[in-house]
Amino acid sequence: MSGRVSLGRTAVACALLVGLAYAATNWLTHDFEVWTAEGSRRLEVAMRPVAAPPVTLAGPGVRAQSLAALLAANGTPTIVDFMYTRCVTVCAALGGAFQQMQGRIVQRRNATGSAPVRLLSISFDPLHDDAGALSSYAARLQADPAVWVFARAADPADTLVMLERFQVTVIADGLGGYEHNAALLVMDAGGRLVRVFDYADRETALAFAESLPRAGGVR
Repeated sequence: MSGRVSLGRTAVACALLVGLAYAATNWLTHDFEVWTAEGSRRLEVAMRPVAAPPVTLAGPGVRAQSLAALLAANGTPTIVDFMYTRCVTVCAALGGAFQQMQGRIVQRRNATGSAPVRLLSISFDPLHDDAGALSSYAARLQADPAVWVFARAADPADTLVMLERFQVTVIADGLGGYEHNAALLVMDAGGRLVRVFDYADRETALAFAESLPRAGGVR
């Protein structure tokens, strides 16, 4: 009899552990929709858009102004990336993705008279990436300043504020550079982060940004 009781208790304990594990996994993965921190971040943004933090940016051809004002300047959605000019790995891939999106945007501008989306690259290395460094970098990428602008935080301390708000991970690599996650952040005309896409999904990101209304509800 005692053996049966012991086995019964073991079965109940196992069932409870399985149930708790299921519940924990369900909660951590948003009903099993995501399995990674990055996936969770993207789902959270899609469910609850993130407002631009109160920081001031400046850059070549960009007077010092709040990030929200910069995003609202043309009344169009904006695709944002975070980068630094000395990067030769993932930032190069981001730059290539932005170049291709710029080509599509310029085609639309030439056909319709206005650009449906803007591109904004923000450096998280403000002590090195001054206006001159950003200008040279933009020239190398053949950035059209009417479509694609570069900026950095006017106050270096605000860089961390942006990274934390948008959940961008940047870690010093011990060699003078950084390891960081890379993504395309789609901001609506109101200055809110509404979607996050992998940089390889540039076509999807651009199509989604183009589908968003401009300021005043114009598409």
